[in-house]
Amino acid sequence: MASALAHAPTQTAEQSRSIVDYADLAIIDFDKFKTEAGRAQLVSEVHDAMKTIGFFYVVNHGYTPEQTAQLFEIADIPFSQVSQEEKDRYIGQMKLTGSYQGYKPRGYWHIEGGVRDSIETYNLHRDVTRKEHPEALRPYLAEIAAFTRHNHFNVLQPLLRLLALSLELPEDSLVDLHGFDTESESYRLRSEEEERQSGGIWFKGHTDFGSMTLLWSQPVSALQIRASDGTWKWVKHVENAIIQVVNTGEAMDFLSGLYYKGTIHRVVQPPIDQRHLTRRSIVYFGFANDDVKLVPLKESPVLQRVGIKRRCADEAAPTMEEWRKGRISAYGQTTLKAGEEAGVQEEIINGVLVKHYI
Repeated sequence: MASALAHAPTQTAEQSRSIVDYADLAIIDFDKFKTEAGRAQLVSEVHDAMKTIGFFYVVNHGYTPEQTAQLFEIADIPFSQVSQEEKDRYIGQMKLTGSYQGYKPRGYWHIEGGVRDSIETYNLHRDVTRKEHPEALRPYLAEIAAFTRHNHFNVLQPLLRLLALSLELPEDSLVDLHGFDTESESYRLRSEEEERQSGGIWFKGHTDFGSMTLLWSQPVSALQIRASDGTWKWVKHVENAIIQVVNTGEAMDFLSGLYYKGTIHRVVQPPIDQRHLTRRSIVYFGFANDDVKLVPLKESPVLQRVGIKRRCADEAAPTMEEWRKGRISAYGQTTLKAGEEAGVQEEIINGVLVKHYI
């Protein structure tokens, strides 16, 4: 049974009327899992979505609109119902530990030109009992735990099975690399407010560093993806949908031999008719197990046919833990160098080139 929320509902928002340049994203309907023909169709649809734009929506994923609305209300609690004094006791040590667990305060990341970020996040391990949480959030930990399990077992795992089949691998090949009870990171609640921006950019263009990212759709627009022609397209809100933000992240870059590449995306200032609103995000990050070495799945017949590409030599490839901690520790803390491409900045993490897009 859902807990009764003890605070006023967060502000609702209508979809922006000032955006016309939306990305054309595929809609993956999980109802198709009910038949063998539908399942085969999903393999093809996910393959095509990931090989083209790299983002897609998932609908009929098992959560009702009411359940989703409840989770967004819970997501507001760490920001609106916790004092700054209490927040300070739960600040994460990202640079020291390579983990986002706890609060990431505004201003921690350097964005551009001396401007710091205006994004506040609260991050939980998928085992929500692992660490203590702010008092106001504790009554809702059972719902958060159920939500993380839903994301992992009812959304992430089915997608990983579809990906494995698209690579002509045994169905559970990727599921076996992404355990629920193994070491990794997973779940984030995020608040984004209009404070200081650099050219309206809140979060530089980047690829996520896990395998898949599940972002629950909400109506305040700020997310953009980089099209093949270098232009930025807005991502449209779909009611009660999950947007697979960079449904392949950098870990899948490594594992798929660059067959499925992480999609470049960024977070920008909302359109003019939504700038008075606070944007809340709920994100589930799917990481491979920490001990997985990020080398191509050479046994894939598909990769054997198309040719395997690598971001680094197999013997130099990092584990998921090394890559995750290296990326978290460095983000927004290092000095980036201008890349050869216009509007691109670069850094080296664990011997591998990482690009950021302005």
